Amino acid sequence: MLHLGRGETGPAHHHLQSLTLSPKCAPGQVLPLAPSRPLILRPFPSPGRLQPNVDTRQKQLAAWCSLVLSFCRLHKQSSMTVMEAQESPLFNNVKLQRKLPMESIQIVLEELRKKGNLEWLDKNKSSFLIMWRRPEEWGKLIYQWVSRSGQNNSVFTLYELTNGEDTEDEEFHGLDEATLLRALQALQQEHKAEIITISDGRGVKFF
Repeated sequence: MLHLGRGETGPAHHHLQSLTLSPKCAPGQVLPLAPSRPLILRPFPSPGRLQPNVDTRQKQLAAWCSLVLSFCRLHKQSSMTVMEAQESPLFNNVKLQRKLPMESIQIVLEELRKKGNLEWLDKNKSSFLIMWRRPEEWGKLIYQWVSRSGQNNSVFTLYELTNGEDTEDEEFHGLDEATLLRALQALQQEHKAEIITISDGRGVKFF
């Protein structure tokens, strides 16, 4: 599990080396530090289980949400099933033989949904789209590039936008199509873009 004491390492150690906790910070608080520092988490009262105390529970949820988003961002993982999540290094410490209960995982995922970072892909809530940036945040980054590069009133295919040479140095390069469409829909609502149909499929025109 990710609730580890100082100096201990878990399955997420090699995946989230860019995160650590300051010795003076409260349990569950996550601070970005130097990439060379390992992931070290101070333990919660009962490792792996959400606590009934409201304040403690909120700190735990904030820590879990931060870790899930950081993990998915690092691996550029945008979709997952709940079962895959339960078996991932995020919620399953094979070495310690500890796994966060499914009920707690569902609570963490629902918290991410409330924050706008997760969208359920089916009615049974068995799979989800994870967005380490919310669609409107991606939209803002994309539109900043459009304006900066003088691409207003230009038309792009979705592939060109996320896989073209012109965007190789941008954070949205390689973004999955599902998240890209949601970002463009956010821009469309702001009247900054329009999703259109072109010969190669779907595209977007920026204003």
